Formats: sequence, C-alpha cells, structure tokens
Amino acid sequence: MNARKWQAIEQAREVLQLPERASLAEIKRSYRRLSKQYHPDAIASRPEGSGELMYRITAAYELLIQYCNEYQVPLKRDEADDADLDIYDPEDWWQARFGPDPLWGSRKPRRR
Repeated sequence: MNARKWQAIEQAREVLQLPERASLAEIKRSYRRLSKQYHPDAIASRPEGSGELMYRITAAYELLIQYCNEYQVPLKRDEADDADLDIYDPEDWWQARFGPDPLWGSRKPRRR
C-alpha cells in the first residue's frame, strides 16, 4: 500500500475518532454515533457546514470498510492447499521432516 493511501486511512481514522487499532464493530459504532450527532436532518438548528461534515464522515467510513473488506481471512479450507497434509498422519509428518525421536525411536516396532 502506498503512502497516499495510508495517509487517507489515517485521516479517516481521525475523522471517525478511532484509536490506532479498531475492530469492524468499533468502526460501525463510531460511524453511527457521529451520524446521529452530525446528520443535517437530525439536527434541529442546522449549523453551517453540517452537510460537509457528514460527507467527510461517510467518506471516511466507506474508505475504512473498503480497507477492512480487502483484508478478509478465508473461513473455508481449500482442499488444493491442504493436499499434502492428507498424506501423513501427524506423527508421520513429524518424522518425515525431523526424523525419529532419539529417545523413543520410530513409531514402528523394530524387528529382532
């Protein structure tokens, strides 16, 4: 991510009055709180610039939500990625990478 985009994210964080680390729920909560406070239709006496401020709050919220959506973690196991894990059971996998345990030896009984 380039410096210009990071600067925009920092400004959005400041507009929404968020700490340096915020969850998605905190972002939504802050947006709703500020929307109730500054929305031109919710304010009885519309101060000058309330529409501009609401526009900035909405733009900041949309930028942070877009940023959060770009960095999602997959919640479903991809079979193609885990194909080699099905070959070994855990002990065979360990022995294939690190060799037999020097204290206990290999899992298979030795023939005499």
